[in-house]
Amino acid sequence: MSNVNIDSIKTRTFDAIVVGSGISGGWAAKELTGKGLKTLVLERGRDVQHVTDYPTTMLQPWEFEHRNRLPHDVKQENPIVSKCYAFYEGTTQFFVKDKEHPYVQEKPFDWIRGYQVGGKSLLWARQTQRWSDFDFEGPARDGFAVDWPIRYKDLAPWYSYVEKFAGITGNKDGLATLPDGEFLPPHEMTCVEKYFKEQVAKNYQDRHIIIGRAAHITKPQPIHLQQGRAQCQHRTICERGCPFGGYFSSNSSTIPWAMKTGKMTLRPHSVVHSIIYDEKKGKATGVRVVDAQTHEMIEYYARIIFVNAAALNTNLILLNSTSHRFPNGIGNDSGVLGKYVAFHNYRARINGEFEGMLDSTTDGRRPNSSYIPRFRNVYKQETDFLRGYAAGFGADRIQYRSQDGIGEDLKANLSKNKYGLWHVNSHMMGETIPKESNFVALDKQLKDPFGIPQLRIAIGYDDNDEKMVKDYQEQLTEMFTKAGFQNIRFSDSKQAAGLDIHEMGGARMGHDPKSSILNRWNQLHACKNVFVTDGACMTSTSTQNPSLTYMALTARAADYALKEIKKGHL
Repeated sequence: MSNVNIDSIKTRTFDAIVVGSGISGGWAAKELTGKGLKTLVLERGRDVQHVTDYPTTMLQPWEFEHRNRLPHDVKQENPIVSKCYAFYEGTTQFFVKDKEHPYVQEKPFDWIRGYQVGGKSLLWARQTQRWSDFDFEGPARDGFAVDWPIRYKDLAPWYSYVEKFAGITGNKDGLATLPDGEFLPPHEMTCVEKYFKEQVAKNYQDRHIIIGRAAHITKPQPIHLQQGRAQCQHRTICERGCPFGGYFSSNSSTIPWAMKTGKMTLRPHSVVHSIIYDEKKGKATGVRVVDAQTHEMIEYYARIIFVNAAALNTNLILLNSTSHRFPNGIGNDSGVLGKYVAFHNYRARINGEFEGMLDSTTDGRRPNSSYIPRFRNVYKQETDFLRGYAAGFGADRIQYRSQDGIGEDLKANLSKNKYGLWHVNSHMMGETIPKESNFVALDKQLKDPFGIPQLRIAIGYDDNDEKMVKDYQEQLTEMFTKAGFQNIRFSDSKQAAGLDIHEMGGARMGHDPKSSILNRWNQLHACKNVFVTDGACMTSTSTQNPSLTYMALTARAADYALKEIKKGHL
């Protein structure tokens, strides 16, 4: 009987365990298996195989029962997730429904999740900008959060490493605030976007309009062909899953790459309950998993553990990993685990019209837009709020079809596109300040369907955010006006935090174990064989989309982990 038990433990023992298979978890799997480690990847949701498990990706609008719109009853049953722009009839299979994983909102918070192999890498907006030292040095310079334990030079080679593999389109723009990367040919700006770029350059020395940098293959390189990926087809229905692999996802790229090594075991339907800490060994030895289908508790063991469950679920797992040594969550000697969570402020938008260039229009589709890098409080503090905001920018002709006439006349009118004025639009992406009052914690009574404590979320806006929204309105209105745009309209959605889907922090990096959870290598200060490289690790948020930074941090941490294993330190 003892031999049976030993054999069972052997089959559940690996060199490494990765919790989560999204953007950062996929990279952890790729890097660890590529370095020869027998790796178990745990995913709480179902398996999604590239190409074969994208059921709506080739459907035409008329092939959907509700013409690709959400039925009223689905909206009623899902008041939170139905707020997400990407949640519609063609994508509902990739989103967590409101009743499937309950949580407690101490402040209004719209938690958008994707529980399947690939996670939200199937759904993301694919914008990929590097951070600069203006971002990494921000907390130390501006006096918020704690100092990042790394700088741009530490991450620059890893940005290059992941960009080449993932496939990033963009221009070499030469901006100090937005370092250039390893780019595939850029998408093209529309003529009005180019016009706005020229007008901004003429009127401002410190403001720039560039084409967005996005994870789309515009010209496949050998490394992309080796992954079985092809050129982006510009279908702009990426969130249904791309059968061409034209945009980067774990499903089309890192997970199959890791699988090819023969070193990866993928276990879907595996809800991680907690990390096992061995008091005598002074390290983590594995994880406890609740099988999502049988509700059986199973333990898996490994030398190192990468926690990449997405920011808030990673906090939940760490907080739920208690022991005599760590009564308040593994690695939580400082007491800051779950605190200082921040996000991006997407509330503000501005729209307008342009009466010029009526001899031109847009043709085809583009899975990208133009981008306005941060320009406030960069070289000096110039406003009454900390940090700043970036913004998207786009311009296209308004199209419509006349519904005049009856019979043949109506049919003829409906078959011809007519064009109105150029429509210009921008949305804000503001950096919020990590605060102790923005936190997540475990509920003491309420459990989820797997017997795990529900997460209490207390994350919201503050006066700094309100001032930033006001400044965005003033500055973009001025920029639009100077460019000659008309009918300028500003809106503030007042949406709850969370709908940006860029939550970060809670297990932040830092120099001092007394004020942070992770060191400069993304290791728990107090438990060196546990690494966190998803959004939970972020010390601050900057204004850039965060996923590229998660990828680079993950590749860097995996490389470090292997070196430490070879030295006998792990």
